[in-house]
Amino acid sequence: MHKLMMGLARSMAIIGGMVLSLLIIMTCLSIIGRLLNGVFHGGVMQSIAPGFSDWMITWVGPINGDFELVEAGVAFAIFAFLPLCQISVGHAAVDVVANSFPRGVNRFLRMVTELLFAGVLVLIAWRLAAGTISKFGNGETSFLLEFPVWWAFGASLFGAIIAAILGIYMAAVRTMEFFTGRIQIWDGVEGEQ
Repeated sequence: MHKLMMGLARSMAIIGGMVLSLLIIMTCLSIIGRLLNGVFHGGVMQSIAPGFSDWMITWVGPINGDFELVEAGVAFAIFAFLPLCQISVGHAAVDVVANSFPRGVNRFLRMVTELLFAGVLVLIAWRLAAGTISKFGNGETSFLLEFPVWWAFGASLFGAIIAAILGIYMAAVRTMEFFTGRIQIWDGVEGEQ
């Protein structure tokens, strides 16, 4: 079961990484286009080669709607990375005092933390589903590209549902660990005492 869940989390992270990489490339191209557009609009290029400058202005410029695509893509990428962060215990932790606690107390704290994470992830997925349905129903579109806003909500919802499933799975694992006293998924937190 853990192998399946880890594969699902890694697949989501790979997809999120690809989306993020494409957004980075698009942003760089848009910035370069914006810069070149400014150069061709400048007085120097207009005086040196006005015909070429006017021709290039029609072809070179920022990517239309780049901010809208970045907004939607980054939202999806965040939700795509959450499952791997959840299953690999990649969340930030401050355990200054917890290291001095006995193993049983640390197992209890991990169980409670995973249960809270699972609850929050389910709540996020539930509210994101409601938002997706609302955006779908009202037909809202983005300003420049005019793509339906629910597409971005739906993509993020997919990642949020996977994160919620993994959150529930990890909560179940940590609960079993607490009640059995046996570590099933090593996270490096429990050391020798």
